[in-house]
Amino acid sequence: MNTNSLISYGERTDKAMKTWIQISKTYNRFFNEELRYFSGHDLTFNQFKVLEVLYHRGNLTIGAITKLTMSTPGNITVVVKNLKRDGWITSLVDPEDKRASILSITQKGKDKMISLFPEHAKNIHDYMGVLSDEELTTLYTLLKKIYKS
Repeated sequence: MNTNSLISYGERTDKAMKTWIQISKTYNRFFNEELRYFSGHDLTFNQFKVLEVLYHRGNLTIGAITKLTMSTPGNITVVVKNLKRDGWITSLVDPEDKRASILSITQKGKDKMISLFPEHAKNIHDYMGVLSDEELTTLYTLLKKIYKS
């Protein structure tokens, strides 16, 4: 039995699958590096995402945060509970909808983001450092095209 031969699903499909595998491997490498970075700042990835969206966009409802962070309502509930417990965020009753909460980042949360976000941005910059500006623009455009299809 020749273990070196692979079943082909057609040249284009084979290329598409190889590309998908490369995207996944690249994402996982970057993601694992960032997990280590956030862990060094006593945050989980999901905690970081919630703090980041509140830091950059201001006060938001849990529903808006769930959409912006591409999370699930159940997961966000736990993350928010832990962030409130640790003093990173607060919640207020939405004056327009008493059933909803508006989340706000505390000064402690802002200080955390001020201390960690610039290095996070540098990390992302460095991960992409192998690409020229033109290649980075092309990659962004192509990935956006795939996402919107």
